[in-house]
Amino acid sequence: MPYSIGLIPGDGIGTEVIPEGVRVLEALAAWFGFDLQITDYPYSCAYYLEHGTMMPEAAFEALKQHDAILLGAVGDPRRVPDHVSLRGLLVPLRQRFDLYINLRPARPLPGLPTPLKGNPAFDIVFVRENSEGEYAGAGGRLRQGTPDEVALQTTVFTRKGVERAVRYAFDLAIKRQKRLANATKSNAMQYAFVMWDEVVAEVAREYPDVEVTRYHADALAAMLVRDPTRLDVVVASNLIGDLLTDLAGALQGSLGLPASANLNPERTYPSLFEPVHGSAPDIAGQGIANPIATYWAVGLMLEFLGEAAAARALMQAVEAVTAEGRVLTPDLGGTARTGEVTRAVLEKLEEVEA
Repeated sequence: MPYSIGLIPGDGIGTEVIPEGVRVLEALAAWFGFDLQITDYPYSCAYYLEHGTMMPEAAFEALKQHDAILLGAVGDPRRVPDHVSLRGLLVPLRQRFDLYINLRPARPLPGLPTPLKGNPAFDIVFVRENSEGEYAGAGGRLRQGTPDEVALQTTVFTRKGVERAVRYAFDLAIKRQKRLANATKSNAMQYAFVMWDEVVAEVAREYPDVEVTRYHADALAAMLVRDPTRLDVVVASNLIGDLLTDLAGALQGSLGLPASANLNPERTYPSLFEPVHGSAPDIAGQGIANPIATYWAVGLMLEFLGEAAAARALMQAVEAVTAEGRVLTPDLGGTARTGEVTRAVLEKLEEVEA
């Protein structure tokens, strides 16, 4: 029985890095003895400009048939407003497929410098509530374009939504260092985040072995820069998690490195995996995009599908390439092209397999 994978290369460098991810995925399938059935979908800003929608309604039913989805990037800001592209593809997939966990690992890779003094060896996993909160899409605009215009954007926290994300984070903390950081803003948002903190406290009573620390989100952002080694598992709302994880990605040394998993833990729907660098229109078409985030996304996907050995081998190969420092793209201080990094990783995979 093959794994059925839906591909959405998307826009910009997404169309360059996703084929590289497929190359390593197919090599791993051959070496570790699993089969793949891959279907490519054209949904993107280019599709929007031609059809007036980022993807048709029928796309949800088609994508639902897959075991997982691999997404490249969404965005063409010169031609399509970002709120149109994001809310036309990625956000609907997260909400319709109940991808309520966004999992973001953040750690430096061997041989790569970070912007932090001393290159501290942090290893953090962020658990971001991914389907509601600040990105629920509730709100509207009144008297648009007039001096009396009003814009309302309503944060929506449900007890169910908060609790399931928080519980996932506690379960992860138990498997790691038994430390959980709760990123909150209950000092300023006295309803939504007070409820969030209450749910964290209630769930914490079921996990007496986990040390829980509550941080205001701004203080936690400062800690990420000062001493990220103090953090292990971080749980956060949709918006706060979005901001903190991009900061953590920058602290890894490049946004060409981090990947994210959009998970439906119950597997009622396919989970979605993506590099987080976006479409990067400034370098699209030049063949210099960093494919490491895509490899990492492939690794997260393989781990979720149950191919943990293949996922480990992939990350070992990636880390061997970065440790050598010979084949790196320009964002990491090198001169390699995208395909050259893939060839180097495939060579290391052969060594790992041997």
